Amino acid sequence: QVQFVESGGGLVQPGGSLRLSCAASGLPFATLVMRYYRQAPGKERELVATISAGGGASYADSVKGRFTISRDHGKKTAYLQMNGLKPEDTAVYVCNAESVRTRQEFWGQGTQVTVSS
Repeated sequence: QVQFVESGGGLVQPGGSLRLSCAASGLPFATLVMRYYRQAPGKERELVATISAGGGASYADSVKGRFTISRDHGKKTAYLQMNGLKPEDTAVYVCNAESVRTRQEFWGQGTQVTVSS
């Protein structure tokens, strides 16, 4: 099992920045693929960003060039740096971890991001 501590959400004006953090424990961090999903009211859940155990990253087209996912193995934490935020980025952002050994997935509790003037 993986336990998460998520933080960093909040209210920000359009054009602003936020950094989300997702600390994961319970399994070796180096064996986890880390992802951020988001879900806005009335919309499907969307995969925002992925970072592999080795550090390779990929992004949804909607956030490319604005968001950066990273990981710190010493702190067992993944980060999502969000710049140039837009109102359409408003959603609950949820951290996800997938074990590269078992392919089992684990979900955090989510954190609200609201972009509004």
